[in-house]
Amino acid sequence: MNDLVTVFGASGFVGRHVVRRLALGGWRIRAVCRHPNLANFLLPDGAPGQIQLCAGDVRSETSVAKALDGATAAVNLVGILYERGRQGFEAMHVDAAGIIARAARKAGIETLVHFSAVGADRTAEARYAQTKGEGEWRVCDEHPDAVILRPSLVFGPEDTFFNTFAWLARYAPFLPLVGGGETRFQPVYVGDVAAAVQRIIGGTSARGKTFELGGPNIYTFRDLIRFAMRESGHVRPLVPLPAVAAKIAAFFLQMPSQILPVAPLLTVDQVRLLKSDTVVGKNVPTLADLGIVPQAMEGIVPLYLRRFRPEGEYSAAPNARP
Repeated sequence: MNDLVTVFGASGFVGRHVVRRLALGGWRIRAVCRHPNLANFLLPDGAPGQIQLCAGDVRSETSVAKALDGATAAVNLVGILYERGRQGFEAMHVDAAGIIARAARKAGIETLVHFSAVGADRTAEARYAQTKGEGEWRVCDEHPDAVILRPSLVFGPEDTFFNTFAWLARYAPFLPLVGGGETRFQPVYVGDVAAAVQRIIGGTSARGKTFELGGPNIYTFRDLIRFAMRESGHVRPLVPLPAVAAKIAAFFLQMPSQILPVAPLLTVDQVRLLKSDTVVGKNVPTLADLGIVPQAMEGIVPLYLRRFRPEGEYSAAPNARP
């Protein structure tokens, strides 16, 4: 196979798994990222010359068109969890999505995969969900045949959810439950998400469809934090934190990220986002429609959280349940 796939946001958490999966499938890949000199870790996932690192600015139509030159398919994985400087929700989720979709249509690229999120809605309270919904609208308007993927919480070795809470449990005397911890999630393995992209790029009939990607089970926020603590070997008390108090705390927690290159532990927008469930809807295309059986977190997450255990990576996880 000699087809070229352009992947925007290739060096991110989901991106590295998508690149690896496509490389195993025999595609040539143009991996577009802001800092290609920091993405050399992608190269060993393919044969020599199979993966090309490419600098690109998704806010520039000229840069995007250049990245798509000669490609037969494209994947847009660009997304942010919090805003900083020029990296805002509107710019990354809406403007960039429209630019990529328009450039792909002009280049004659029939297969465009656009990443959104479960709960994307132009009328949502959280700006993250609002702009994800607006981005979907822009993509469909510019490229009606585009395939939209809406994953729930994505987990895997490099995730920022389970790893963050396992790290917090190591040092914090307690962990807060924003809004009481009853928000529901349907965690999906990043490998299954990458497999979905491969199936679509490989020709599975999905043109113009929207897929919601979730794992086999649904959990509350409380369940997920308990699981992360148990598997990391650090069991802490869980303290319910009302949404109002969480917003006040988040206001101060997000401030350092505006001036320093650090990820905030919590933002006000994330508190708003936690008010709504992130669960796959009914009567919508899912992983099953792509021939993929989703894997449960219980068989995967413990393999990478064990490094947080007090007695070391190869010690058994405690059985205590907070």
